[in-house]
Amino acid sequence: FFIVGQETDGTVIPDDLGFGALGRNKRDFVGKRSLMLPDMQDPNRLQLVGLRTMDPSYVLEEGSQLTTRPDPPPGTPASGHVTSAYWSAHLHRSIALALIANGRARMGENLFVPTSGGAIPVRIVWPVFVDPDGARLHG
Repeated sequence: FFIVGQETDGTVIPDDLGFGALGRNKRDFVGKRSLMLPDMQDPNRLQLVGLRTMDPSYVLEEGSQLTTRPDPPPGTPASGHVTSAYWSAHLHRSIALALIANGRARMGENLFVPTSGGAIPVRIVWPVFVDPDGARLHG
């Protein structure tokens, strides 16, 4: 589940959240013109993904920046940011959601959250942590 206003803002479109079933081939619909703009077609748009910390007990700070290097030089652009982070009692580990540039194409990639105490390594994962096939929901 995502939180409106936390995983979304005025720049996030349904496809960024994984709702790719938009009727882009329809002759016309409200919002179609906006979705056809070049910026909305950019493959490097921020997309919602899950994050797993390598240390399952570490809960990330919401708003933390994500980088490709543990010690990025000043001025290095971030790959994205953590939108939500929690301890999952069900999974016995921390879980997080993030908006990351071209996120869905980067599944399995390792990134880092630089902190004053050192970089926290994370892995990009699917954003559904419990029952990804919907068996519990439909069972």
